[in-house]
Amino acid sequence: MEPVFVNREEVRLRLGLGGAPLGNLFSPVSDEEARALVDASWAGGCRSFDTAPHYGHGLSERRLGDALRGRPRDSFTLSSKVGRILTPDGRAATAQHGYVDILPFNQHWDFSVAGTRRSVEDSLQRLGLSRLDSVYIHDPDAETQGANAGAVLRQLIDETLPALQQLKREGLVRAIGLGTNDVGIVLDVLREAELDVLMLAGRYSLIDHSALPALLPQCLARGVSIALGGVFNSGILATGAKGGAATFNYAPAAREWLERTAKIEVVCEAHGVPLRAAALQFPLAHPAVHSVMLGARKVSEWTDAVAMMSHPIPPEFWNALRSQGLLPAEALTP
Repeated sequence: MEPVFVNREEVRLRLGLGGAPLGNLFSPVSDEEARALVDASWAGGCRSFDTAPHYGHGLSERRLGDALRGRPRDSFTLSSKVGRILTPDGRAATAQHGYVDILPFNQHWDFSVAGTRRSVEDSLQRLGLSRLDSVYIHDPDAETQGANAGAVLRQLIDETLPALQQLKREGLVRAIGLGTNDVGIVLDVLREAELDVLMLAGRYSLIDHSALPALLPQCLARGVSIALGGVFNSGILATGAKGGAATFNYAPAAREWLERTAKIEVVCEAHGVPLRAAALQFPLAHPAVHSVMLGARKVSEWTDAVAMMSHPIPPEFWNALRSQGLLPAEALTP
């Protein structure tokens, strides 16, 4: 069979720019580099952008707003997040939570009605814009919240979501959902509430299919549109297994992930398919997935991702992965 191509329009509509690196995640990015990246993504057809107060303590929002503010507002979609409030502090550490050279603020959790409104209004101030297309409740999962997880879930249902619904009625927000890398918290929320959108990081990728059995079908049935982050699983699906030096979920990859990735690389080599192309194109085959948000740090990474999204992948490649047990039988492929 002939290779299957993803056309340029598909890239434009379904590849978005994630704003964590614009907040100086792990290493600094200059204002000029940040602006060049947003401009290059726009020139390449990107019209979907995501950020959060957490990303550099407002730095990502400020940079993204500066780059987008002069463009027609209805020509792009922009999302941010709630759950963390920023308070000014001239003595705040310049490196916190994995971000460096951040703005002089400290953050604290606040899922209350008042905190949710403040968070959205503060984000709009930093962005210099009058509305957000999507707002995600950021990291309400048990791993992040620890012993407070049960109370946070209850507050999310009773306070945060109703507050966002009110902001939606006021026109400050158009869609609401969760931003998380945990499948369980989404399922817990969907038992009691309705969501419009979901930002899911790392849980539906070429090697991690944990969202597939329960969550993706439910989102499809209930009309929850999914934007996927972390499709490279923080590095391993961009770099390959690399003799054990790769990262998975922002930590050194465990043997299980190294071995699985190495097996996929063998199939990639046999079919002439770059690992990055397979990682970007695979999750978009599921009808619940609307887009992939790429956390690019520089223009060359964005340009490469656009090329990988358009790289031809023959059906035999996906069949080989499935036959070797590297993809679930029920996983849809491009």
